[in-house]
Amino acid sequence: MLRLEEVTKRYDDGTVAVDRLSLDVGVGEICVLVGPSGSGKTTTMRMVNRLIEPTTGRIFLDGDDIASMNPVALRRRMGYVIQHVGLFPHLTVEDNVGTVPRLLGWDRQRIRGRTRELLEMVGLDAERHGKRYPAELSGGQRQRAGVARALAADPPVLLMDEPFGAIDPITRGRLQSEFLRLQQELHKTVVFVTHDIEEAVRVGDRIAVLADGGRLEQYDTPAALLGSPATPFVAEFVGADRGLKRLSVTGIEPSDLERPPLIGVSDTVTEARSLLEDGGSRWGVVIDGDGRLRGWLGAGDLDGEGTLDSRTHRMEAAVPADASLKQAFAEMLQHDAAWVAVLDGDHYLGVLTPDSLHAALRRSVERTAAGTTPPAAARAAEGERSP
Repeated sequence: MLRLEEVTKRYDDGTVAVDRLSLDVGVGEICVLVGPSGSGKTTTMRMVNRLIEPTTGRIFLDGDDIASMNPVALRRRMGYVIQHVGLFPHLTVEDNVGTVPRLLGWDRQRIRGRTRELLEMVGLDAERHGKRYPAELSGGQRQRAGVARALAADPPVLLMDEPFGAIDPITRGRLQSEFLRLQQELHKTVVFVTHDIEEAVRVGDRIAVLADGGRLEQYDTPAALLGSPATPFVAEFVGADRGLKRLSVTGIEPSDLERPPLIGVSDTVTEARSLLEDGGSRWGVVIDGDGRLRGWLGAGDLDGEGTLDSRTHRMEAAVPADASLKQAFAEMLQHDAAWVAVLDGDHYLGVLTPDSLHAALRRSVERTAAGTTPPAAARAAEGERSP
């Protein structure tokens, strides 16, 4: 979809902002440009839509050299989201979102339908927020409106320059989740600029780490970047805690799960005690007839006779099957639990323990080292892919 070949931007005073940068971004991929200030992230993005012209090198969109395209027509094929939103203050939210469709000559009814569809898609009530002006919205709401405006003409490419950088951490996390939910539905080709490696790991299918002067240090999946930094600069930039960061890009697989004895909610105490003894376990998971989790029982809960109802403990720590290892680890810590249940909807699948979680992370590292890491686009979302 998008290809940069040996792209360089050198200014008249000799300053090199981007140095022979080559990247390929596939259809539907999120490519994150990350690096310190002065690494050419925003300059690269602006060269993609010809707000800045490269000194040398070529940029291709769908195989066509963008240097041969009309710049205005090119930009209308690319949605653009910036940190401070850039909504027109004198226009309502609805009119802001409809800006590009109006320029493209869409009729009023089509614009209105598309605008309302997008506002609902990004989590804004069209009736409630559409007639408001940007100053009447919160920062997070303005950012949502900015994303809706960028998507209005259904562009194949979306450029996002620090889109959530000026938002408080809680709202920022929600917006990242919302963006990833939209991406699962829309499959845009995205170039996303950030200085935050946590955000890059969370949202990116592939990450380009740029050093001062726009020099590419590594372009790889988040898992490979965290598992095998290519240079000392990358290792320092991703941080000494990259093993913890890697938890957020590693999904739970069926082979990661431990399966303690299953006790039916209608079993007797004697039957439950026998199940634990036969399984050589000190505890078991209680499920109902439909396989739904009801709690857990330890061997010490099974003295005497009777039913299990009053003896079953609630299992507080649980995550969905599409969670990441980081989410599972966070649940363990939050509930001070020795295990976390993994669920497919209401259906119980198994548990993760600290030992099995560590083993899963080691397998992920070994897989990356062997070059068999699955594509980042296919890895499990952490709620989304949570931070």
